[in-house]
Amino acid sequence: MADGLVLRDIHVSPAPPWWPPAPGWWVVAGVLLLLVALVWWWRARVRRRRARIAELFDRSVADAQSPAEQVAAMSELLRRAGRQRDPDADRLEGEAWLAFLDAAPARRGRRAESAPFSQGAGRLLLDGGYRREVDPAEVEALRRLARQRFLQWMGVR
Repeated sequence: MADGLVLRDIHVSPAPPWWPPAPGWWVVAGVLLLLVALVWWWRARVRRRRARIAELFDRSVADAQSPAEQVAAMSELLRRAGRQRDPDADRLEGEAWLAFLDAAPARRGRRAESAPFSQGAGRLLLDGGYRREVDPAEVEALRRLARQRFLQWMGVR
């Protein structure tokens, strides 16, 4: 009987297939997909918020009938945004208000301007809303400056 016994080599089992993946990989893929979806949703929400805030400023200034009313609208918006930084900011007047507007920190990568509100186009905020005639070029320069500060204080930039 020993003559009839056939010996065979040890066979290695085949490697596991790549597809379908193990249940743990499905869980990892699901968690990653959920994270990507949450990041996308959060960024879209932030983008929509930024757009609404910028639109609020632009619409409020555009709805004003005269250049003096535009200056008054910008002043009101800046005072509202200033309350985000200091609850008593809306009570500041004159040079103290302009100094508060100038005290905003500079953005990263840019050097701070000297005093754009106290010594530049921002001085129009002092009496521009009360003047009978206001130069539209001055209002446009103030609009650019005020929009930048408003968006910065509202957390958009």
